[in-house]
Amino acid sequence: MGESGYNRNRAVRYAHKWAYDRNPKYAKFDRDGGDCTNYASQVLLAGAGKMNMRDWYYIDVNHRAPAWTGVVQLYRFLINNTGHGPYAEEVDAASAEPGDLVQLRFDAQDRFRHTPVIVQVGEPGDLDQILVAAHNFNADNRPLSSYHITEMRFLHILGVRK
Repeated sequence: MGESGYNRNRAVRYAHKWAYDRNPKYAKFDRDGGDCTNYASQVLLAGAGKMNMRDWYYIDVNHRAPAWTGVVQLYRFLINNTGHGPYAEEVDAASAEPGDLVQLRFDAQDRFRHTPVIVQVGEPGDLDQILVAAHNFNADNRPLSSYHITEMRFLHILGVRK
């Protein structure tokens, strides 16, 4: 199995293009728990160029992996993926780069529920200067500091296995 780089520029371009709209190639999940991770997966695919047809894929609304649309499932896939497609490691805010993901927890008793895409990083680690794009509450270039959260985790995309 070969390996290639993750195209962060392509991922960020896709994120900006579809931040306030929905790509008609994909189902909308706004009324089914939210569209944020579906959108994040689309961004990842734009940068990776390769799905994992076992654990992270989208064919249509009825044929998709749980990791394509589920916040926790996407985290598990990216952290544990040893097969095809993108893989990641959890890092701190100072190591985040455009094209990476951040997952948010809004309540200490709750699970992580939201997956914005990082589109710009100013001063490393400064949440006012980490800008994200997201679905559910559509946003582009939104400061990460503007979310009212109890916890966040950053997923740094390390590469893509072909």
